[in-house]
Amino acid sequence: MTSNDVVELLEQQHVRIRTLFEEVANTKGEERGRHFHELVRLLAVHETAEEEVVHPFARKNIDGGELVVKDRLEEEESAKKVLAQLDDMDPDSAEFLDRFAALRQDVLAHAEKEEHYEFAHFKEVADQGKLANLARAVRAAEAVAPTRPHPGTDTATKNLVTTPVATVVDHARDAIRKVMGT
Repeated sequence: MTSNDVVELLEQQHVRIRTLFEEVANTKGEERGRHFHELVRLLAVHETAEEEVVHPFARKNIDGGELVVKDRLEEEESAKKVLAQLDDMDPDSAEFLDRFAALRQDVLAHAEKEEHYEFAHFKEVADQGKLANLARAVRAAEAVAPTRPHPGTDTATKNLVTTPVATVVDHARDAIRKVMGT
């Protein structure tokens, strides 16, 4: 995902998220677990970058931005809670599959709302240079973002306080899972 336009970059990530939902739904066992952990990681870094870069820009620059962002943050917080629960479950259990199906529906609806109510307006209020700067800022935020959902960290300020510790802990968990093959 190398776009120099923040809208294209985020939409490319949404395509990857949709693909990962398909891969989780259509596999089993260790393969499902690998796809799920990749999905969790992508969603965590994607949402953190949105909270730190995209939503603040939308609040300030698009008509009704405050309300649009409020609605998106509520959706993201709900998804974080479900992801955190799913992360500790057996991916082949019936409970996981039921919760995962509901999460999938909610996250895909959330992505469509972001694209329609938020991203679609960016090109109206920002030139190509600003969109490129926002894409760089999103990549920078993602580089230091936690790799797990952390409910309650829905603003840049909360991310600033939580992110350093959460990132270290998450990267340690990622390394352990890699070594353990899970």
